[in-house]
Amino acid sequence: MDDISPIRAKSGTNQEGTSAHNRRVMIEALRLNGALSRADLARATQLTKQAVSNIIEDLESDGLVVALDAVRKGRGQPSTPYRLVPEGAFAIGLHIDRHLTRAVAVDLMGSVLARAEANLPFDEPSKGVEIILKLIAGVRRDLAGISAQSEKRLVGLGVAMPGPFGLKDSDDKWMMPAWQKFPLLETLAKGTGLNVGLQNDAAACATAERIVGAAHGVDHAVCLYVGYGIGAGLILNGELYSGGHGNAGEIGMALLAPAGPGSTPLEHRASLASLYQHLDLNPADSDIYEQMNALVLAEDTKMMAWIDGAAHDLRWSVHLIETIFDPKTVILTSGAPEALARRLVEAMHPLLPSIADRPARNLPRLQVGTTDPWSIALGAAAAPISRAFDPLFSAILKTRSAPA
Repeated sequence: MDDISPIRAKSGTNQEGTSAHNRRVMIEALRLNGALSRADLARATQLTKQAVSNIIEDLESDGLVVALDAVRKGRGQPSTPYRLVPEGAFAIGLHIDRHLTRAVAVDLMGSVLARAEANLPFDEPSKGVEIILKLIAGVRRDLAGISAQSEKRLVGLGVAMPGPFGLKDSDDKWMMPAWQKFPLLETLAKGTGLNVGLQNDAAACATAERIVGAAHGVDHAVCLYVGYGIGAGLILNGELYSGGHGNAGEIGMALLAPAGPGSTPLEHRASLASLYQHLDLNPADSDIYEQMNALVLAEDTKMMAWIDGAAHDLRWSVHLIETIFDPKTVILTSGAPEALARRLVEAMHPLLPSIADRPARNLPRLQVGTTDPWSIALGAAAAPISRAFDPLFSAILKTRSAPA
């Protein structure tokens, strides 16, 4: 054998009634590792060769995997590697923010094939949803021009927007209250004919990092998202954790001092919204991204002052995340320019001592992840792909406990 590195894969199970789980395990193994032979898949997933062969045949029939040319390793018989077919599935991702919306179409591997954006009227969902439906329809037309099978292979629409969700009688404009009260998912499902799921923007960023970013193949990671607000996307035991109400990771609401006069939530001091206020920038400007990037590169005095203050507070948030979740790494993601994200991470060092400060680490305690204003839409699109194809430990538990 010439294998250089171990194959990353979850274990399947040879018990009866678990074929759907094993199918997902195989798809994930191919996505994480690239092309693999049946023997490789059997070793990595601990499934029997017969089970692997049966699943491969089903996946080929469904247009999700394809056989490549046979290869010979050493003196053994040649083996046939299989890889995922990117055009085997598609999904639409939608990012709704306070001033704009973005939509993307992705394939099974998470590659963006079409995208579009539009401005939204502030906190007017009845008008905004009309804009959104037209945006989605345009992206679907563009996707259909790329792949004639796209409509038949669309697995859903993922939506991401700022949380938290379901709070009682919130009139805080920070939380987009009108959108919170609007029947968004029902309206989008009716208008698109797709299955629709919702997650907060930090969770969407974590999904994107898990599929195509720094958290790819990492079972324990937290993505600290610095956008208009601040949140943490939690990847625990290889799965995205959203909490009982979809609000897990709302670290931006954490108070920096005990409740009372002078107490301030983290996101009021270290988010991009606080930066816009500090620099008197209009977040609705079409070139806001370029404005921020230019100020960082010019080392503008007010920009550098905000970075120093925000880094002080974000340093505390990393310490809190490491203490509670013990991740292998914390990944700072943002809709801000990469130059700003890197300056923030530099200013956050040295990090506060924590349980994560130990020798022989394979990953840094803190690293820069995706810094792209489209990353939330990408993560939103990856969510339906994940729901359709990723193995979930909770699902296999339900399968095992189901009555005969």
